[in-house]
Amino acid sequence: MLPASEAAKIYQTNYVRNSRAIGVLWAIFTILFAIVNVVCFIQPYWIGDGVDTPQAGYFGLFTEFSSIPSGAFKAASFFIGMSMVLVLTCITCFALFFFCSTGTVYKICGWMQLAAGTCLILGCMIYPDGWDSDEYTLGACSVRWAYILAIMGILDALILSFLAFVLGNRQDSLMSEELLGDSKKAPKTTGLL
Repeated sequence: MLPASEAAKIYQTNYVRNSRAIGVLWAIFTILFAIVNVVCFIQPYWIGDGVDTPQAGYFGLFTEFSSIPSGAFKAASFFIGMSMVLVLTCITCFALFFFCSTGTVYKICGWMQLAAGTCLILGCMIYPDGWDSDEYTLGACSVRWAYILAIMGILDALILSFLAFVLGNRQDSLMSEELLGDSKKAPKTTGLL
């Protein structure tokens, strides 16, 4: 049986190693989420022709803003574009790991991912409202893969933000344990300055 101090060191080493591995996976999935978000915004396959459609066609969000036929489509384009910008900014914030505490960076990125998910929710909820615009007739068109991918991106953003907050709180508790351990090891000074 190991002494308590050695068992605590082994536990802390495994805890740090597992936390870093999960953090790397979180970063990789954040990059993948950014790719999904960019694809959702750029691809024109939000709605389009179906099996019973007499003409081929499709429509997306990435186009000249003034040429978007409906206010709802413009709002959806704004929110999906804002989501994309937030996720790309989150990836840029990875550089903060070199300058700030790890827990703080996780929490900053978590808030950005939560905001990106909220923008995706708003964009996906507003988009169908434009289907009845005068300039655009839905006809026999159907929902295409980019819209469904955006809906899956919502779930991805919520999971990633939750994981970022959990990792941030774990890092904070780990840091407080290290500080408590260091203060117990430090010699007490009783001298006056």
